[in-house]
Amino acid sequence: MRLLLGAVADDFTGATDLASMLSRAGMRTTLVLGAPDLSADVPEAEAVVVALKSRTAPVDQAVSESVESWRWLSRAGAQQCYFKYCSTFDSTPQGNIGPVAEALRKFTKAEVTIYCPAFPENGRTVYQGKLFVFDQLLSESGMASHPLTPMTDADLRRVLAAQLPEGSLVGFVPWNVVSRGADAIRSELTQASIAGFRHVIVDAVRDEDLIALGRACAGAKLVTGGSGLGLGLPENFASAGELEGGEATTLPHIDGPTLILSGSCSTATNAQVARWEREGGPILRLEPLLLAETGPGAALEWALEQLNGDAAVLISSSQTPDQVQTAQERLGPDRATELVEGALAEIAKAARARGVRRFVVAGGETSGAVAQALGVSRMTVGPSIAPGVPWCASLDEEPVALALKSGNFGGEGFFADALAAGASAT
Repeated sequence: MRLLLGAVADDFTGATDLASMLSRAGMRTTLVLGAPDLSADVPEAEAVVVALKSRTAPVDQAVSESVESWRWLSRAGAQQCYFKYCSTFDSTPQGNIGPVAEALRKFTKAEVTIYCPAFPENGRTVYQGKLFVFDQLLSESGMASHPLTPMTDADLRRVLAAQLPEGSLVGFVPWNVVSRGADAIRSELTQASIAGFRHVIVDAVRDEDLIALGRACAGAKLVTGGSGLGLGLPENFASAGELEGGEATTLPHIDGPTLILSGSCSTATNAQVARWEREGGPILRLEPLLLAETGPGAALEWALEQLNGDAAVLISSSQTPDQVQTAQERLGPDRATELVEGALAEIAKAARARGVRRFVVAGGETSGAVAQALGVSRMTVGPSIAPGVPWCASLDEEPVALALKSGNFGGEGFFADALAAGASAT
């Protein structure tokens, strides 16, 4: 099997999200969790997605890990580089989206690259260069109060320009061009490149737009976007007769109790936690301030007592923006985050040692911490629970089942949906 597409994702949930889209579109896809060992063999697959924890890492680290991951993939023959970030363009005024994309552009020798975080199926659209979450501008959504990457400007051209080297030009392909199809998009990108634009924001409000954009990017050395763009790219390889096709991936049977861990404080995840609690699901809430004093021991003991048979329990540190602000003021933003991630990762590791093999995790940073604590390095992708959230299984002798969810994804009943889907998927 020939490696065709190599992707570098800036967090673990985004990586599973993209892998799900590529698999759904017909590519045999494998996930690699964490910065790869450059001497290790690249998995046998048509698409390999490397999941980094680089979204909020220092800029230099994010750039280095991303470039080295692509170097590893390109040595194995990957033809196209895909830099995947969140559909809400999560970043800070310093990066990391712009610096990583510029470094990859230079490394791949791409004349121009596109940026399109749109994912209409999950309510993320780009119109007139502005990012919308359903009917709200990004800056008016819950992302405006994100504890790590508050997004207070919906204009992607401004957000990106602030992260690029001084003097960089950010171009734009509007929807009236995108709606005319791949040839029109390709022509506009060519003109942008001639005019000196190296970074171009592209509108997309429908799945059809992403498919057209994917076709326009056939042969491009580098593309950047959310997972939605994964709908359009595989067709380029299929049209060239490079995909093997065949049956969809099936996951191994993994039964037993399910541990649900929620570290996201997004509006969507808070609603999902509230729904689980309202419907009588077993739940224990973690308070960062209390964790700082006592550690996660009591929560771990509670979880281990509950996790018998086919039970499912939720341990959540999800909080409202006001509660997050209070904890950050008392502990500092980094310390508050480290406490929560560390506690949930420690609980997951201890539960795994006691035989638990099914985990649902909400939040990008939390998912990364938990997967690393479980020692998961490679996964295969199974069926979706919700758009952008698949069940996966680790490629180990005794595999674990994992559903890693971006904080912003899924409906209010997501946790129950995950249990139902998991019963048939694994």
